[in-house]
Amino acid sequence: MYRPQAFAVDDRTTLRAFVRAHPFAIVALAKGGAVEIAYAPVVLDGDGARFHLAAANPVAQAADGARLKLSFLGAHAYVSPDWYETAGMVPTWNYSAVEAEGIARRLTGDALVRLLADLSAAEEAHLAPKAPWTLDKVPSDRRERLLSAIVGFALDFETLEGKFKLSQNAKAEDAAGAMRGLEARGDAASLAVAANMRRVAKP
Repeated sequence: MYRPQAFAVDDRTTLRAFVRAHPFAIVALAKGGAVEIAYAPVVLDGDGARFHLAAANPVAQAADGARLKLSFLGAHAYVSPDWYETAGMVPTWNYSAVEAEGIARRLTGDALVRLLADLSAAEEAHLAPKAPWTLDKVPSDRRERLLSAIVGFALDFETLEGKFKLSQNAKAEDAAGAMRGLEARGDAASLAVAANMRRVAKP
């Protein structure tokens, strides 16, 4: 990841919290001179993650023992130069992202079932109070068919790094103008980026 110093984030606690808040990953695999891409929700396990893919996915077919990179993208938004105090500036895009890399190992049997249970439990916990959905609600014969159609993986993070590009390199008055502009625009992504900018703003 290209990370100018102003935007680099290496604190593992911060990065793990980011992944928990944005658990849907882009999974990249270099194979035969090409890059294969897949998409998957993950369960964070300390300095590692678990996820599954359709068995027919080319990434799943090649990934056991392969080096993978996971990319997690947070809120992002266009920043207009008209929001700055300084004249003659150009547009930019503010965003937060985290990348992890490691060697994938296949999950089978009970480990695959635990992965599916943990994935659903993490999301069900965000829903209105009710009895959460569990794998037990799927008839056993259908569950076995579904399990045979997916492949689970675990990945220990050999590297974990973040880039929070939030106008840290701008003058304080320009960053403040960008935050006001984003908040005035008012869509969810713009408001989230503005909130992230306020967290890293110069005092």
